Amino acid sequence: MYVSPRLHELGKSDPDLYKLLPGREVGLISSRGLSQPDELYAYVGRDRDELRAGGHLAHFGEKEPRYPTVEPSTLDILRFTLAGVVLLPLAVFLSVCARLSAASRMRRLAALRLLGLSRKGTQRVNAAETVAAALIGAMLGLCAYVVVNRLVAYTGLPGFKWYSEDGSLSGSTFFVCLVGCPAVAWVVGRAGAQKAAANPLALRRTAVERSPRQWGLLPLIPGVGIVIWYCVAGAMGNAPTDTAISATLMPVAVVLVGVGLVLSLPVISSLLARQVARTTNSLSLSLAMRRNEVEPGSVLRVATGLVLLVYAASLTQGVLIELDQVSKNTSSLQLYTMPLEDISAEKEQAVTELPGVQSHAILASSWRDPQDKKWPHSISGLVATCDQLRRMATEFGNCVDGRPARLVIPGHTYDESSKPGSRFPFRLQNAEGKRKFVMVKVPSRTIRYRDDMPGGTIGSGTVLIPPSSFPAGFRPEGMATLALLSRVAPDTVRSVLEGIAGVDPTIEVELDGVDAAALQQITVIKTLLAVGMILGLIIGVAAYLVAATDRAVERRPQVTALTLLGARPRTLQAVQVAQVVLPLTVGLVLAVVIGKMAESSYLVTGGGAIFWDGDGLPLLLGAAVGVVVVAALGSLPLVGRRIDPELIRRD
Repeated sequence: MYVSPRLHELGKSDPDLYKLLPGREVGLISSRGLSQPDELYAYVGRDRDELRAGGHLAHFGEKEPRYPTVEPSTLDILRFTLAGVVLLPLAVFLSVCARLSAASRMRRLAALRLLGLSRKGTQRVNAAETVAAALIGAMLGLCAYVVVNRLVAYTGLPGFKWYSEDGSLSGSTFFVCLVGCPAVAWVVGRAGAQKAAANPLALRRTAVERSPRQWGLLPLIPGVGIVIWYCVAGAMGNAPTDTAISATLMPVAVVLVGVGLVLSLPVISSLLARQVARTTNSLSLSLAMRRNEVEPGSVLRVATGLVLLVYAASLTQGVLIELDQVSKNTSSLQLYTMPLEDISAEKEQAVTELPGVQSHAILASSWRDPQDKKWPHSISGLVATCDQLRRMATEFGNCVDGRPARLVIPGHTYDESSKPGSRFPFRLQNAEGKRKFVMVKVPSRTIRYRDDMPGGTIGSGTVLIPPSSFPAGFRPEGMATLALLSRVAPDTVRSVLEGIAGVDPTIEVELDGVDAAALQQITVIKTLLAVGMILGLIIGVAAYLVAATDRAVERRPQVTALTLLGARPRTLQAVQVAQVVLPLTVGLVLAVVIGKMAESSYLVTGGGAIFWDGDGLPLLLGAAVGVVVVAALGSLPLVGRRIDPELIRRD
């Protein structure tokens, strides 16, 4: 057999491990045959005589893995979520960088235009500067990715690892990054200088900006309409069943709401500023609102990234809830079953004593010979003590240790073969391979019993057989299974499975009500979403810092003028904070409300049992408050202590 490197290392430290595998090691599997460095895998071969006896070899290996790390349908959801978490803040960051309107830069371009440079020439100057910065940034980003990929692949992320070669970038990706980024920068750079090239006097004279157009609200209206429709349908119990339409409408609604939040923020901020400025008696608030009224674009640049970050966090929470519903067991107990014939008595005792195992029992059927008319039927037996049975049940009658009884489950169909007084043989076997039959008489005593295990595991009419009824060292043979019970918490289930694998990694375990592969997928998806949220947070904060710095440069002449006119530093700081905090608060309120509605509509279309999630609302509100605090603190340094009248002289 050829084994994985990790299995080879474990075999060196624990020679008994190789006794569980049917072969001898002759080589190692390379990285091309494995998905991750820690994978425990072995290719077991056969000699020529065994191949001749079993027929010709039809094929070897598959193009696709038997158990993919993440299912394709789940991967599509993950891609869409990461696009919203990472790409939306990234688009805001790029637009902020593209529209940098610091006075020194825009006025310099306007000066070049007034000195005689053509309109296209002015745009080319700005585009060339942007392309040079983009090319350097693309090269640094690719180099950083190569280094980070190797480091993270070596250490791994919570839940999974990979080979650094699997995460390496292809030649086409390098080409797209090195050529596509400068190309986009060229287009953006020309567009960014269009205002200075078209009307340089407006910049030199600091002309007032145009009021935002009402069409910015258009994308938000249909997006919110779709979201509200799904929420109403879920509240009325008419959740949509046509997944094809929902699979199209839901992503469209999410995109429309995201774009609508961006475009509607200047409109709402301008209208709110006008109303507040008319009614307030505060000098600080009046100055702040008048500035937002005539310059709503600065609010868009500063607040948009943070608003989208909160909106994306709400959507991410909805995705995690839906995935948790898919993999979560709806009962209060988790059942693990494994063939008893594959487990020795020592291993049986070891797995029943694992941490997290609440109870255990043996499920067996009486022996039946199809050619023997004496026993044409069989009954189900449950080998357990009263204490074991009590820890399995939610409803339990009187039980006497050492005495058999029939389990009667209310509402379940009774097994007609389990008649009091009838006898059925159970075939037993010990560790030495000796077999014997034990006759079990169906008792007249009954126990009213009910549990939370999946239906059909223990049927009505099953005979409770005390372990003392069987000879010492003998266990049921045939289709008997060992059943373990634990709580349904994912950590508990994972701990029990790891414990079983520690006893014997070749034991075939079946989980009722939950998919073990889904638990691993949930871990991988949560890790990737966490990485995406961290990236989105970094990009959102970077966009805020860039916009805040740009805005500080723009506002220096106005702040200096107000200072010379007698405004106190605290008043100016209050003005700066109010300019950012008020529109940002409005945007965050919209992001939280519409984000929760979008999350609920996503859960409605997902077909799960949970439509409304209130557990994550405190975390979302806490994040929104934290964003406001960070934005307020970031606005304070915009007002310096030193007055530079030279700024006004240049103006």
